Amino acid sequence: MAQAWYATREDVRSALSSASQARDDAQIDREIEQGSLDVDSLCSRTFQPRLATYVFDWPSEQTPRSWRLWLDQYDLIAPTQILSAGVLVPPTDYNLEPANEGPPYRWIETRLDRPSAWSSSSTWQHAIQITGWWGHSDNQRPAGALAAAVPSTTGTTVTVTDSTAVGVGDLLTAGAERMTVTDKALVDTGQTLQAPVAAKKDEVLFQVTDGSAYHRGEVLTLGAERVRVRDIAGTMLTVERAYDGTLLDSHSGDSIWAPRLLTVTRAAAGTTAATASSGTALTRWVPPAQARTLTIAEAMTTLLSEQAGYARTIKATSSGTRSVAVSALELDALRQRVYDALGRKARTRAV
Repeated sequence: MAQAWYATREDVRSALSSASQARDDAQIDREIEQGSLDVDSLCSRTFQPRLATYVFDWPSEQTPRSWRLWLDQYDLIAPTQILSAGVLVPPTDYNLEPANEGPPYRWIETRLDRPSAWSSSSTWQHAIQITGWWGHSDNQRPAGALAAAVPSTTGTTVTVTDSTAVGVGDLLTAGAERMTVTDKALVDTGQTLQAPVAAKKDEVLFQVTDGSAYHRGEVLTLGAERVRVRDIAGTMLTVERAYDGTLLDSHSGDSIWAPRLLTVTRAAAGTTAATASSGTALTRWVPPAQARTLTIAEAMTTLLSEQAGYARTIKATSSGTRSVAVSALELDALRQRVYDALGRKARTRAV
């Protein structure tokens, strides 16, 4: 997953009220990736954070002031090291700008009251090297924890404690490593249903051993039926039966499964793969809300267009009871709002 995703597979499925079908996953994933590319193209920037080193010429033809370094198309979140002509520029000697708006930062100024200055040695080419986190923003939210240790730096699966906090396409952080989630699979939670339930829609109370091991909104599998947890009280789960297009079934002592096994791409966003112990806290990167919304809209539009043979009027149906019309005017208006909020604007300067 080279291109950062600004929405998850679950986001798009929820927007479409679509049951989870493996045969659709590749199509949905493809459109999310394309939608994210469309957002990048519209805004002329990349939003996902990445750890990298970039080089800049000094002096630069576009730098009229000796203390100001423009970062051009590279948005800076937080530098970890700045070298000028091979000499370290300490954090006390520069200002990240615009100070009152960033991150992202678009230029750096050496402080006029400090000794450091931009300079070059034998050549002006690549005279300045900046290592750090680049991108639009690095907002993180809790995403549960590792339910099992990650003993290897080459493994491609991890088990988590909360499947509701992680979606396919998310960028997870465990310690100093970041991982991209590329798929989810069921894993046995280690608990069984403690009291039988009949195949009735109104039998919504499921007794388990430990309710604290589950989460509101989590989709559980018992036999061939999926249920969605709506509430938790002690050892009782209130669930929505026959969820995700599955059929009602009776259960007695069934094992309870949850989609907590993640397939991941290790060492994502420029980080290094590392081992991690069970219980390590996880966080996930949260893209700007406008970028997420537009990515979902772009993916939905393309999916519905494909299903309708790119007809002028596009409709999606869910169980034959609801339809959603995709309006080109509404989508164009959304694109404009996203560009106004997040798009990179042309820089103007005096001659």
